[in-house]
Amino acid sequence: MPRFSFLFLMAGLAVTSASADEMSANKSAKTIFTVRIENVSTTDTLRSATGATAPAPHSPGLWVVHTRKRVVFAEGKLDRGVGLEAQAEDGDPSRLAASIEKIKGALASGVFNTPVGDDKPGPALPGKAYEFSFAASPGHRLTVTTMFGQSNDLFFAPGDDGIALFESGEPIRGDLTGRFQLWDAGTEVNEEPGFGPNQAPRQAAPNTGPSERSPVRRIQDVHDGFAYPRVEQVIRVTITPRSSAVTAN
Repeated sequence: MPRFSFLFLMAGLAVTSASADEMSANKSAKTIFTVRIENVSTTDTLRSATGATAPAPHSPGLWVVHTRKRVVFAEGKLDRGVGLEAQAEDGDPSRLAASIEKIKGALASGVFNTPVGDDKPGPALPGKAYEFSFAASPGHRLTVTTMFGQSNDLFFAPGDDGIALFESGEPIRGDLTGRFQLWDAGTEVNEEPGFGPNQAPRQAAPNTGPSERSPVRRIQDVHDGFAYPRVEQVIRVTITPRSSAVTAN
């Protein structure tokens, strides 16, 4: 099995809450949500054309609470060049997290990078999970990005408008996996998932591999000739509203 020493593991990549002050501009009761992103793949989830097998690790990622839609990417449009490429190609959300702080409509954001039970940042291998929490109110939405680690530039995320955190005034809860898609960032030429020499576990350096300039698309719309696992074979995302809190500046 290949060694998954992702190139995004940097000592300075710490969890942040970049724009929480904006989120608490007015004193109000907010619901506290906890999101769990679990790797449900196995050691043989990926299978090459020759029959070789490999697991499907997840990378550290970004979460954003927002009011506007398409704060991270827009389906059918080119990558904006503000960090999605590093997230999708190298599993490094740091530049994207920094850019999100400046986006209008982004209320709070952060990076998740340490699997539950681990003592240092790293990829979430099969059986591992990331967790993070945040506060939100009706009208707020959530976007999450994490790299499909055995790829050139693929990432998991919900639709480009994010996920509404309240429905009919009530906080959402339960399994959100069905609202996630596997996306192609369109920044690097795809290779066979799990076995390409320019994919994060095997590449010699970040941003390695032939570049391309294609729009961000769902992988099923790319038609690159490769077979990809279903989202639910790789990732499980659940959300739990735990309590309410009064926040103020």
